[in-house]
Amino acid sequence: MAHVRTSLRVSCSFHRCLDIRPPSIKTLLPSRGPSPSSNPKLLPTTSLLLSRHSSNMTTYSIPKTQKAAIVESVGGTLTIKDNHPVKQPEDLKPGECLVQLDCTGVCHTDLHAAKNDWPIPAKTPLIGGHEGVGIVVAIGAHTQDSPVKLGDRVGIKWLAYSCLDCEACRKGKEQVCEKGQYSGFTVDGTFSQYVVSYVSHVTPIPDGIASPEAASILCAGVTVYRAIKYSGANIGDWITIPGAGGGLGHLAIQYANAMGLRVIAIDTGAEKRDLCLKLGAEKWIDFRESKDLVKDIRDATGGPGPHTTVITATSPAAYEQAIDYLRPGATMMVVSLPAQGKLSCDIFFTVTKGITIHGSYVGTRQDAREALDIAARGKVKCYYQLKQLDALKETYEGLEKGTVVGRVVLDMKQ
Repeated sequence: MAHVRTSLRVSCSFHRCLDIRPPSIKTLLPSRGPSPSSNPKLLPTTSLLLSRHSSNMTTYSIPKTQKAAIVESVGGTLTIKDNHPVKQPEDLKPGECLVQLDCTGVCHTDLHAAKNDWPIPAKTPLIGGHEGVGIVVAIGAHTQDSPVKLGDRVGIKWLAYSCLDCEACRKGKEQVCEKGQYSGFTVDGTFSQYVVSYVSHVTPIPDGIASPEAASILCAGVTVYRAIKYSGANIGDWITIPGAGGGLGHLAIQYANAMGLRVIAIDTGAEKRDLCLKLGAEKWIDFRESKDLVKDIRDATGGPGPHTTVITATSPAAYEQAIDYLRPGATMMVVSLPAQGKLSCDIFFTVTKGITIHGSYVGTRQDAREALDIAARGKVKCYYQLKQLDALKETYEGLEKGTVVGRVVLDMKQ
């Protein structure tokens, strides 16, 4: 590929002016030591000199094209392209930033977006992904009061943008903002080497956590952390985690332990059992081997059942069973999103047992910082397999079959 080098100097006077926010879109239903990335290898092509301080210029090379995984149309095949355009710094709008990715996690939500099997369709053509970690290599001119600077290591989450001014945003529920935009769903995501995001919504990555681990915390970790945080569970309470050996579940075990809860892990298979017990689950129940799952769960708690459940399994049956095994006054945290699932429960016993059903959808910018901080202090560790972008299709197949243990993270530097 022929490389054309040009130089551009942007003075820090561009930094404080105007903040133009993206247009409204249709409201989305709730879907979802130094780090290796602190000095990633940068791809050579267009030379760009950018800095917020004219006395300390930083040089980054921004290529014209990049490698990306793209679904061209609804129901289309996932293809890997080597010549997808990179948005150039001079084309960034105020408030936008360009992030060169080190790595990105793969989430079940990405599979749903690729298949377009949710009630709300994803954009096409689509670059999926919403668990990216990299460095800021450009910031749009006239961006006002940017909380990040060039060279910062940041994360790209599911929530790419919220208005920060509507009732939901003002009440700390920005993830359900009516003007929200979503990485890898309504805007292009992180299955590419470069991604455009917003300075007000990228998440600073703390020291003490490697980029591949941070990637999965940005979605799976934040999602289960917030669910447990708002479940009302107290220290010493029992919590069940259906889907405990998966991407969300294995992190939920650790966050629950960090909050002083007693964990019953529910999943199937020896590999997942070993992982769950290693991570601190007090009890393990294999739902395929159990003759009476409800009884087994109650017995594990000494009789009355758990105080809360955070359902990370994508089977609708996991929700139906919860009403039967939860103790009176318990809370069901609805987290996973089956493609066509309906929440079916016995109304009589939901009422007479005083069960609270609480939908919990990813997390806010503050939730993300808290979840990352806990992980950076060594309380939570993400177990992942590091693969190349070319392995995305086989990863989707593993997610569909339920054979993925922990998380899959893609190396985007190649």
